[in-house]
Amino acid sequence: MKYRLTAILLLFVFVTNAQEKVTIEDIYKKGTFRQKSVYNINWMNDGQFYSVKEDNDIIKYNVATGQAVETILKGGDLSPEIKFSSYTFSADEQKVLLMTNRKAIYRRSYTADFYVYDFNTKKLDKLSQDGVQSYATFSPDGSKVGFTRANNLFYVTLSDMKEVQITNDGKFNHIINGNADWVYEEELYLTKAFDWSSDGQKIAYATFDESKVKEYNLQKWNHGQLYPEDYRYKYPKAGEKNSEVTLTIYVLDGGKKTNIDLGENKDIYLARLNWTKDANTLSYRVLNRLQNKLDYYTANAANGASTLILTDKSDTYVDLTYIDDMLHLNDGKHFITSSERSGSKHLYLYTTAGKLVRQITKGTWGAETFVGIDQSKKKSVLYFTSTETSPMDRDFYQIGLDGKGKKKLSTVAGNTRVSMSNDFKYYINYHSNATTPLNVSLYKTKGNVKVKVLEDNAKLQTTAKEYGIQPKEFFTVKAADGKDLNGFMLKPADFDENKKYPLLMFQYSGPGSQSVMNSWGGSNYYWHQMLTQKGYIIAVVDGRGTGARGTEFKNMTYKQMGKFEVEDQIAAAKEMASKPFIDETRIGIWGWSYGGYMSSMCMLKGADVFKAGIAVAPFSWEYYDTIYSERYMQRPEDNVDGYKSNSLVEYADKLKGNYLLIHGTGDDNVHFQIAVALQQALIDANKQFDSFYYPDNAHGIYRGGVRTHLFDMMTNWVLENL
Repeated sequence: MKYRLTAILLLFVFVTNAQEKVTIEDIYKKGTFRQKSVYNINWMNDGQFYSVKEDNDIIKYNVATGQAVETILKGGDLSPEIKFSSYTFSADEQKVLLMTNRKAIYRRSYTADFYVYDFNTKKLDKLSQDGVQSYATFSPDGSKVGFTRANNLFYVTLSDMKEVQITNDGKFNHIINGNADWVYEEELYLTKAFDWSSDGQKIAYATFDESKVKEYNLQKWNHGQLYPEDYRYKYPKAGEKNSEVTLTIYVLDGGKKTNIDLGENKDIYLARLNWTKDANTLSYRVLNRLQNKLDYYTANAANGASTLILTDKSDTYVDLTYIDDMLHLNDGKHFITSSERSGSKHLYLYTTAGKLVRQITKGTWGAETFVGIDQSKKKSVLYFTSTETSPMDRDFYQIGLDGKGKKKLSTVAGNTRVSMSNDFKYYINYHSNATTPLNVSLYKTKGNVKVKVLEDNAKLQTTAKEYGIQPKEFFTVKAADGKDLNGFMLKPADFDENKKYPLLMFQYSGPGSQSVMNSWGGSNYYWHQMLTQKGYIIAVVDGRGTGARGTEFKNMTYKQMGKFEVEDQIAAAKEMASKPFIDETRIGIWGWSYGGYMSSMCMLKGADVFKAGIAVAPFSWEYYDTIYSERYMQRPEDNVDGYKSNSLVEYADKLKGNYLLIHGTGDDNVHFQIAVALQQALIDANKQFDSFYYPDNAHGIYRGGVRTHLFDMMTNWVLENL
């Protein structure tokens, strides 16, 4: 009787848990499905320890055991007491730079108050008394900190906290010294535009003259304010003028400034700058305006003379990585960089004079992320992640600098991201796949031995089961040209193949992007799960132009962005409509940003296929910025047909079905102007549609906790219109 009762209770618990339903509040307010991770890891110099910020403290861990051994710094014990959001050690680990009061400017730029704590003197000093700073960075010897403030560049000598102003011509919307303008930040991932030489005696910095760049007027309504505020900032739209960039080397002793010769052509992008191992040689890279040629230069710090050492060309565009993967080796004679010239992204070894030594990684797969290189061994070993197993996976590998001895270190299929210790003896593996949320584990590199699981998200795994989270079902579907496309589907838990279900497709589709991956999902994933519980099937398909399938697959959309991607979503929808369990009269599509552009174009060009579509913050090429639009479409004057035939407003009269357009009025990235232009075109075409705007919200639409409102509205709209 006892065992029977236990079984009944277990059954009751199972049934009760199975009745849990995903809600908008679970996803966006309660944090029911919040995934835990291990953040702010700093590897210590000796390789035996790493440190982590926990609450307002810095905790030191023994790498070999994974156990905490010491509290390095207690924020509550500091005088004055501060609450810091991040920290950076000096090279000798005798000082730490603490960031407080961080305030975002745009997507990656920010201002903050920085403090320097000296472990020897136990003294805490505010970095500057004269206003907030940005991008504070220790000099290599830890004796100084460089930073920018109000478009000028400074450094502080830590021994006496004396502040030195390097530039004084900085002016908002005119001259920027030491940090980048809006379009560089957004599209080239460049915010901090200065770098210390290896001896700490020189600083190289870029200056952006944006005085001729046209302004965009972003009105801020500021809830409760009687009159709106005009915020004008420099935003170069496709075909318009960019900032003119100069490069300068400043010598701390004496304050001498040497201008670097960037050539006569001013219509260029200074894509990257960093010093070589030689404190007298600066390395920088320049993209031409159309971004199909990347030139590698070195510059003599003494006289500013530049030498072109290498050029990477493309018939389409040269794709820069988000994280700079050019590395100067310790021998001072070589560097490693990546290129897609072979048809996939791979790593190459060059001499400092630009002579190719060898292609290190080879194959039809891509070396996606260069993790690092252990140069302590007789034969140096590189570590990287790649798509060799599958375009939907990221596996961790090692290979010799000579291109031999490639070895897979990943042991479980899925997506792996890695952080390695400074001596490469240990690494932290961040891994997930379609059935397992993020697992963070510490490994010993030699023998690839797991030391300790730091976070397994066991609670989330249990919660997912309790809420009936359904697994991704991967499949392939044919593109418009017959190529196989990767996709996944989410079905209701009580799926019956004899029933017909409405289908909602989600995609992003932007160049080089990926939505279909063997990884755990984010917030959209849970919203999709909620819709499956309401009887919908969700499908996600990566069309041509997306990433991890080689350069030809990715770049074939060049100059006609939006054409082939739309054709593929329409073809995928038609193929899925032929399945007996899909209701072909109830197919919808939605997306955000590029995905919003795509869902809009699908509703316009695929009007007979899609019954309903949602576009959140859609962009359009002619209204978007120079670097992004021109990288993929060239300038409007170079590609008149490409811009016209892939513009949203050109097809407004084709709209059929139900359409919801959503935008934030404070979007500094994809301007609300685009939504207004599209609405006007739809009105002119006498097309009925729904629209909603979020006052003062930027591209992410999250300010003031409005995500709950947004997805509540979207859910109700889907239920009523699909």
